[in-house]
Amino acid sequence: MTVPFFVCLFFWETKLQTAEKAHNQANATCSLHLEIAGWLYYGSSDGTISAAERSINYRGVRNMTTGDKLAKLRKNANYTQEQLAEILGVSRQAVSKWESDLAFPETEKLIRISELYGCSLDYLLKENSEPDAETSKVQQKEDDRSLFTLRVRFPQERKSDRILWGMPLYHIGKNAHGVFAVGLNAKGIVALGMKARGVVSVGLLSMGVISFGTLSLGLLAFGVFALGLAAAGAIAAGIISAGAISVGVFSVGAIAVGDFSVGALAVGKYGAIGDNARGMIAIGDSEAHGTLFEKLGELTPRETERVSELLRSSVPGWLGWARSLFESRLG
Repeated sequence: MTVPFFVCLFFWETKLQTAEKAHNQANATCSLHLEIAGWLYYGSSDGTISAAERSINYRGVRNMTTGDKLAKLRKNANYTQEQLAEILGVSRQAVSKWESDLAFPETEKLIRISELYGCSLDYLLKENSEPDAETSKVQQKEDDRSLFTLRVRFPQERKSDRILWGMPLYHIGKNAHGVFAVGLNAKGIVALGMKARGVVSVGLLSMGVISFGTLSLGLLAFGVFALGLAAAGAIAAGIISAGAISVGVFSVGAIAVGDFSVGALAVGKYGAIGDNARGMIAIGDSEAHGTLFEKLGELTPRETERVSELLRSSVPGWLGWARSLFESRLG
C-alpha cells in the first residue's frame, strides 16, 4: 500500500506543477498582448502618446496627415513640385517640407492650395483619409443644383522659355499671355479661351482683329452674337453684317435693318430688297412699301436705270460703296 500511495502523490504533484506553469505562461502571453495593444493604440506600453504614433487610429491604420494629402492632391493634378512652387510663389524645398510634414503652409498658401485643388480647408487640416460622408453628400447636392455651372480646370501650366515680341512663344494656363495663348483668360497673337483677346481670337467672349466666339467683337467678327466692321452670326451688327437678325449700313439676313437691306423682311433707309421690303426704294416679292419707288417682282432695264438715278441723287457720297453693292443686287 505504501508504494502505490507515493506513486499517486508523485503524479498529483507533477500535474499541479504543470498546471501552474501553464497558468504563468497564459498570464505572460496576456500581458504581452495587452502591452502590444497599448502600444498600437496609445503609442507606448505605459499609455503615453508619442509624436511618431499620433497618426495611428484605433484600428491600427495610419491616418493621412496634411503633408500626405498635399502630396496626393499634387500628384492627382499632375503637378511637379517645381510647377506647384512656381504657382504658389515659393521654393521647391518649401513644397517638399510641407509634404514631409517638416513644415506647415501659411494660411494664405493653404487657401490658395484649397482653391487650386478644389477641396476644403477642413479636409487639408483634419487627420483623416477621405472627406467625411456628410460633406461628400452636401457637395454632391450642390453639384446637382449647379447644372448650368461650367467648370474648367487646366491641370498643368505650360510656358515656353523662348521669348518672341516680348511674350513667351506659347503659354497654357488659367491666365495665359503669349504668342499662342490657351487658358481661361487668354491674351496673345493667337488666343484661345473662355475670354480671348488677340489678333486671332477664339472663345466664349472673343475680341480681336479676327474673332470667333459666342460673343464676338472685332474687325471681322463671327459668332452667335457678332459685332464688328464686318460681322456674321445669328445676331450680327456691323458696317457690313449678315445673320438671322442683321443690323448695319449694308445688311443681309432673314430680318435685315440698315441703310441698305436685303432679306426676307428688309427695312432700309435708302433701299430694301426682299419678300417684304420697306424703304425709300422698295423692291419686294410679296409686299413693297417705298416713299420714292416701289415695285413687286423683277425690274425692267428702264426701272433699274431710274432706281440708280434716284440713289445717286439721294445717297451721300461716303455711302457710295454701299450704294454700289445695293445696285449690284438690282439685276
